[in-house]
Amino acid sequence: MSNDITNGAAKPSRLPARDPDDFEATTSLTPREIVSELDRYVIGQAEAKRMVAIAMRNRWRRMRLDPSLRDEIAPKNIIMMGPTGVGKTEIARRLAKLCKSPFFKVEATKFTEVGYVGRDVESMVRDLMEIGVNLVKGEEAAKVKVQAEKRAEDMLLDLLLPGSRPPESGAVPGTPDAPPPPPDPASTREKFRKLWREGKLDDREVELDVAVQGGPQSEIMAIPGMEDMGFQLKDMLANVFPQKRKRRRTKVRDAYELLIQQESEKLVDMDRVMDIARARVEQSGILFIDEIDKICTGERKGGQGAEVSREGVQRDLLPVVEGCVVNTKYGMVKTDHILFIAAGAFHTAKPSDLVPELQGRFPLRVELTDLGADDFYRILTEPKNALSVQYTALLGTEGLSVEFADDALREIAEVAEEINRETENIGARRLSTIMERLLSELSFNAPDMGGQQVRIDREYVRNALADVREDRDLSRYIL
Repeated sequence: MSNDITNGAAKPSRLPARDPDDFEATTSLTPREIVSELDRYVIGQAEAKRMVAIAMRNRWRRMRLDPSLRDEIAPKNIIMMGPTGVGKTEIARRLAKLCKSPFFKVEATKFTEVGYVGRDVESMVRDLMEIGVNLVKGEEAAKVKVQAEKRAEDMLLDLLLPGSRPPESGAVPGTPDAPPPPPDPASTREKFRKLWREGKLDDREVELDVAVQGGPQSEIMAIPGMEDMGFQLKDMLANVFPQKRKRRRTKVRDAYELLIQQESEKLVDMDRVMDIARARVEQSGILFIDEIDKICTGERKGGQGAEVSREGVQRDLLPVVEGCVVNTKYGMVKTDHILFIAAGAFHTAKPSDLVPELQGRFPLRVELTDLGADDFYRILTEPKNALSVQYTALLGTEGLSVEFADDALREIAEVAEEINRETENIGARRLSTIMERLLSELSFNAPDMGGQQVRIDREYVRNALADVREDRDLSRYIL
């Protein structure tokens, strides 16, 4: 049994504290540690979590082999089967975040073979590389943040007190190389520095130059299926025209953030960023291909139209999954060791409906189970960001105190299971529709109920949801 839990903790972390910049440490987690961390966000689905944990550990093992053997070991790609809302995407996303790996999710239905309107299959590798560059750039910017803040503070003081900066070493005051400073500049400058650090200058305004992109601002119309070529052409033209600077008046606190950003960009070595990002994408990138069952071709006894298009997408995916070189604006990226995780409900299809070559590139298959009332109850109670906590906090901003009784949460869980079973099974997402329906009256009247306390119990839930539970046709549209 499982659920899709985000940004919460179903159980406390059992891992020792790690340096967030230590990429090696985050990728050397044991399978047991990985599963333990995933248990904090996704309840159940033990088999799926064990499978992805082993896949990630195998990457760590591979990097410790002799290079001659290392390149021969291909990742074991995975197919996850199960209905929507049971945690397929969340497992992959949390795994990538845990291991600090570039992660990109794409729907297989966005791709088409040549001749049909859609996206180029290789575009997902370019998107993954873009994510990898931004990920590494953020890490490198964090390393120089202190230095960037110091520079930004000095530049901010220059804006507040023009000409107050002490002369550079080697320049003698009174000579042509060093303009005469104002009376006692250091003292005045340090006073302003103290006022700034105390937050007393935040609302003052200053003028500073900010970079704006020069050159033509018109949109480039790309050929359908070749949008990435249009994006690359746009980037190329942007590099041809130099950046312009525009004078802008802003508050001191906003100017400080802009200056930090500008100084960080100067301090970060983009060549190093691209090299690290490329290596990380190639060695630890994860591409999550959702709705892969939608491009299955049934019995594959020939066909035309949509059947031909779906099989064409599979054959376009094949070389990328097998391993090829994709040209991106950051250089050539090899896909040989990128981990591909495919997912789909597989209600009307099965993995064997994929073309045989693609089946062979996804040797691991795991089925995720449906959610039950017990799982829904855990979703409502265990995470720090459970829906009950979210709604209590939202209504609390109006001065309305809302308390959920335990029997009310169990009733909501039972309703979610019942509606999923009798209408359309959308997994944990059903809880959001039920909670919104349950609290719609309170949400509307909350501004007029400040200072009041409302306790939501089982009877309250039954009365609020009575109409949609009794009328199945109505529940199909509302819940």
